[in-house]
Amino acid sequence: MGIFKRYLIAGLLVWLPLGVTIAALLFLVNFFDRSLLLLPEHYRPEALIGFNIPGLGIVLSLALILLTGMLVANILGSKLVKLWESFLAQIPLVRSIYTAVKQIAEAVFGSGEQTFQKVYLIQYPRNGLWTLAFQTSKQKGEAQSKTGINEVVNLFVPTTPNPTSGFFIMASSNEIIELDMSVDEALKMVISGGVVVPPWHPKHTDSETTPPLLAVEQNSRQNEL
Repeated sequence: MGIFKRYLIAGLLVWLPLGVTIAALLFLVNFFDRSLLLLPEHYRPEALIGFNIPGLGIVLSLALILLTGMLVANILGSKLVKLWESFLAQIPLVRSIYTAVKQIAEAVFGSGEQTFQKVYLIQYPRNGLWTLAFQTSKQKGEAQSKTGINEVVNLFVPTTPNPTSGFFIMASSNEIIELDMSVDEALKMVISGGVVVPPWHPKHTDSETTPPLLAVEQNSRQNEL
């Protein structure tokens, strides 16, 4: 039974990831192929060449996304988007869903001030336990100013395995540790629950990374006292 179990697990480790990958790819191909329905019926592949080409919808979707990006990247396009968003803001349920999805998309895929900028290591839910957090900004508003901290970092702490949910905290820069890993690598680590650990490529020397850790430990000891 021990040999049978070992062979069974070895086989599962080969076929299970492959099967899930193929299923995910088939789902994406079928999903994007629905974009072909946007074309007039006489311009669809089955009408032009007599049969359907799987995956052609992906090409059409990418072209549509790129064309949309080119249109909204200029001044006129941005004004049209604002008009469209102001219209959606008048619809109660649509407004909530659209705003939430847009904020998440801007945080994950964007490159402005509202994006995940850096990855930090923080102690949560108590001292001695560590988790990952993403810096959202260092801007100071009323809440940040009234903390009495000179440099406040706004952080988003994601949950596993869904990084789009989590909570927001404000922390002193002296009590958190900046990591060298990228946001994409940190997201993979969070989604996998720590199974996927990205390789460490140090960007700083030991002398540069040691002081923040010592500062965190000193602050933790002071808080305990």
